[in-house]
Formats: sequence, C-alpha cells, structure tokens
Amino acid sequence: MADDPGRNRESGLMESWDIRSLDLRPHSPEILASSEDARAITLEIPAGERLQDHQVHERAWVVVVDGDVEIATDAGETLEGGPGLLVAFAPGERHAVLARTTARLLLLLTPWPGQGHPGTMTLAEKATVRQRAAEHQAGP
Repeated sequence: MADDPGRNRESGLMESWDIRSLDLRPHSPEILASSEDARAITLEIPAGERLQDHQVHERAWVVVVDGDVEIATDAGETLEGGPGLLVAFAPGERHAVLARTTARLLLLLTPWPGQGHPGTMTLAEKATVRQRAAEHQAGP
C-alpha cells in the first residue's frame, strides 16, 4: 500500500493522502481507508454529471476537495459550494450531487458498516433490500 499514488505512510501508524493528486477515474469511488469505525472514500465527478440520488446506511460527511457542486436532498433542500464545503447527512438521508465543474469529493462514513448495510445482513435480509431498491428505481 505504500506504493499507492497520493498515499504517504512514513511511520507505522499515520497514513495520509493528497486527494488532489490521486489518479482517479470518473465515477469510480476509491476506498482510501476502512476500519471498524469508519470508511474514507474519494470520488471524482466530471463537470455536468451527477452522483445520482442515493443513500447510505451510515452517517455521511461529504467534503468538496476540488470543483464546484450542487447538493440536493429528497426534502427539497439544495446547497452550492466549492473546496472546503462540508455537508453531513443522517443515516438513510437521500441526496444527489451535481458537479458544476469537475469535482473531487471525500466521503466519510461512520460507523462502518452502518446498521442495515448489506455487509451486516443475512441472505434473506439482503433479498428484501434488493427488492426495495428495485421498487424505488421503478418509481411510483
């Protein structure tokens, strides 16, 4: 892992990343770190494209590292911002992110995995989740 571009590991405990210099593919989230407590993910969204309406099971913090975005919730709230913007979402809160310019985001999810995450479910519970997701995609 010490050979990962953008990642520095100088000592046995501290890890760091220069998120702006990582070689990311658009819409391909990259897990930077994952533990029992949290997961850190970075993602690039090309200008004019969006991270479609979605939700996660954990509390989610979204940090804009580069670019300008518009973030919208199912409740009708919208917010625009650029580098340095930090937005927090409650577990299960639906949201979408539109990249006004090519945007690089840092996502922090806690606790990891959150209650209801497929990684914590039985096979029967996973089947129910898949069915509900298909119904949500089909719409009313």
